[in-house]
Amino acid sequence: MRQAYGAILAALLLAAGAAPAVAVAAPARPFYRDPVHDGAADPVIVRDRRHGEWVMFYTNRRADLPREDERDVRWVHGTAIGVARSADGAHWRYEGTAAIPPACTGATLWAPEVQWLAGRWHMWLTVVPGVFRDWNAPRFIVHLTSDDLKQWQCGERLDLGSDRVIDASVNALPGGGWRLYFNDERQNKAIRQADSDDLVHWRLGPRLTETPGEGPKAFRWRGRWWLVSDAWKGLLVMSSRDGERWSTQPDYLLADAGRDPTDRAKGQHPDVVVSGKRAWIVYFVHQSGEDEARRDPEWGRRSVLQIAELHRRGDALVADRTTPTALPRP
Repeated sequence: MRQAYGAILAALLLAAGAAPAVAVAAPARPFYRDPVHDGAADPVIVRDRRHGEWVMFYTNRRADLPREDERDVRWVHGTAIGVARSADGAHWRYEGTAAIPPACTGATLWAPEVQWLAGRWHMWLTVVPGVFRDWNAPRFIVHLTSDDLKQWQCGERLDLGSDRVIDASVNALPGGGWRLYFNDERQNKAIRQADSDDLVHWRLGPRLTETPGEGPKAFRWRGRWWLVSDAWKGLLVMSSRDGERWSTQPDYLLADAGRDPTDRAKGQHPDVVVSGKRAWIVYFVHQSGEDEARRDPEWGRRSVLQIAELHRRGDALVADRTTPTALPRP
């Protein structure tokens, strides 16, 4: 049922000056599947240079939790942040859940954003203070720091002018300082931005989208800024030469289903990993296309992570979700 891809990757190069990467066998689909609740979503992947590994943090949805009825969404609440590691960018081992202090967070943790900035690891994490049967609850973003990607220390709760903000993405600005992209649910699920000089205090900026969405991911690649967000019908792609004036790609990325049984739905809430001139998008997919869904009407709540290489065509991004690929060896 789950097809293995036996293709061998060509040798991948890391950033300029790095040693050539070693070719590895492409993994079987999916790229990653949570072994506990089978609901991996909202990934972020970073390089742990100390141990020479990739580290992935993700929302650990409880896709196996029985529901009282179709409106019961407790299964996407009460969620921890899952952790997995990979030495080769292709094969992942589950490491349990992140050591997030409950004192500054809550019962429900979503959408981690992790970056090495200003000499430390930083995490911005969406928090829902409880387990709810519906979507009517406050949500906020907290900032945490770590020296080792394992033990996290409480920082501040971000003041972003709304009681319903989720899904942080943070970039360093070329002239100094940092920019935060996030989803403000009180503004029709708009993607907004805020700037900071110290990673603690944020100045609210403009609304960037009219199309409702969530899960923004901002990155610089091949001479442009890119902003990808989950519009629930594929990924909305925006690009900019200066990070200030944005144009919107007319078509949606990963809107059409892939061919593999575990990739037969639209791509959602991604991360993007850039290595030199190459970039990969890691996204989650609901599993209504698996054979098990024919027998179990609840199977479609399950979700896995998939990977595709990104390519630039003019001012547009395209993703090849049918060719086997993996991240370069770290």
